[in-house]
Amino acid sequence: QVGLAESGGGMVQSGASLRLSCASSARLFRLHDMAWYRQAPGKQRELVASITKDGYTNYPDSVKDRFTISRDNAKKLMYLQMNSLKPEDTAVYYCRSSLSGVDYWGQGTQVTVSS
Repeated sequence: QVGLAESGGGMVQSGASLRLSCASSARLFRLHDMAWYRQAPGKQRELVASITKDGYTNYPDSVKDRFTISRDNAKKLMYLQMNSLKPEDTAVYYCRSSLSGVDYWGQGTQVTVSS
């Protein structure tokens, strides 16, 4: 079992920045593909950013050029730098870790962006 703990959420104004962190308990963190998802009230959970074990990243158009995903394998941490936040970015943000077809999820951290 892998434990994931997100942190760094909060309430900010439009245009502000936040950095989310995801701490993993995985012994072989460096082999896990990682991702950030978010879920707004009444909406489905959606992919925000992903990073493979080899460091390849992917973003949907809605956050491209504003969000940056990164990882520190030595510290077993993943980050999401979010710039130019918009009210539509308001959601609970979840960390996901994947290894050999098994997904693990964190409990989420709330991000609220006011206009």
